[in-house]
Amino acid sequence: MRATPGRLLKDLRFLGFLFESLVVRDLRVHAQAADATVLHYRDNTGLEVDAIVETAAGRWAGLEIKLGIGQVDEGTASLLKFDERVDKRTLGEPACLAVIVGTGYGYVRKDGIGVIPIGALGP
Repeated sequence: MRATPGRLLKDLRFLGFLFESLVVRDLRVHAQAADATVLHYRDNTGLEVDAIVETAAGRWAGLEIKLGIGQVDEGTASLLKFDERVDKRTLGEPACLAVIVGTGYGYVRKDGIGVIPIGALGP
């Protein structure tokens, strides 16, 4: 790919795709150890959620993955729209809705959406 730091900084969209792949890989490693699965959601309206983590017991979390902290609002909007569409009588309430970002601090927004830096995903 010849993905030098300079080239990646010139193409932040591509860097974002690489970051998303890295996070999904990390989520799959942690999920496997916890007997959970990582899925992707996309519906016929184009609404997409980057990762749905579901445990064997049926608990689940919806996660958006954004490289920069400036994209948290975008990820939050997708998660809130998704949360409105989920049949909670069948699937139950989400254990967590959160945006995973590349840097910064973890916190919970006033709307209940968590913001999780990738460094917090460690064991």
